[in-house]
Amino acid sequence: MEPGELLYEIEFKACRREYHSNTFSLELREGEWVIVQAERGEDMGSIHKIVERNPESGPNPAKLKEILRQAIYDDHEKLAKNRDMETQSYDQCKELIRKHGLQMKLVDVEYQFDCNKMTFYFTADERVDFRALVKDLAAVYRTRIELRQIGVRDEARRLGGFGICGLEQCCNTFIQEFEPISTQLARDQNLSLNPAKISGNCGRLLCCLLYEQNHYAESMRKFPEVGSTVHGKLGRAVVEAINVFQQSMTLRYEDGGFEKLTWKEYHLLERKRLTPAPPKARE
Repeated sequence: MEPGELLYEIEFKACRREYHSNTFSLELREGEWVIVQAERGEDMGSIHKIVERNPESGPNPAKLKEILRQAIYDDHEKLAKNRDMETQSYDQCKELIRKHGLQMKLVDVEYQFDCNKMTFYFTADERVDFRALVKDLAAVYRTRIELRQIGVRDEARRLGGFGICGLEQCCNTFIQEFEPISTQLARDQNLSLNPAKISGNCGRLLCCLLYEQNHYAESMRKFPEVGSTVHGKLGRAVVEAINVFQQSMTLRYEDGGFEKLTWKEYHLLERKRLTPAPPKARE
């Protein structure tokens, strides 16, 4: 397939990703570092993935920025220097925030590769008048300054970390866009509503509640509803609980006894119960 028919998703610092075009037909592969066209200059990132362009639903080719060239050793050295400067700038900006008495939390600083732009990411509970802060920063760094307010979920993505499952945060691996998540998802999945158990590092509900919901909904459709009356091996019983992972349910009988049935066992019992008995042979 020709490079012009492909889209190249470039990943920058803190999992920031954008699609670019390979106008110059460079021989590129996933994981390779490249220099790309950016706003008023150049930026550097790695190729996260290469996908086929969809003319109907994909981004407008005319609005895509270009991949200019593959990165060389000197580019990597410059990027490392930028990261060092970002650390210094972070500390300086925090001092200026304290000086101006602003109610905002600085999260991260990101230099554009060519240093023509600096972006300061922050969180705040309310709107912040940071015009004086921008003037001070522009006087110190003499480049274009942008202050960008982000949410707590974006903050967790930029800082990185590991979830309660022991794996890297989903927002740092594959989640592209954040979607609304409600406690109803936790109820549907029979989880504890204790905020400490269903919240991520950002303090909001776990993202995995959303993309696991379809699996739970599909599995639950195989079983009768919790609280409904069914026929078990020992007669009529009430569905006490459903275990999605084991594909089983627990039944409670009137005498207080319990029974565990797998999905296959339950449907086999139902098939037997509903299948008419064969007619008796005439004597």
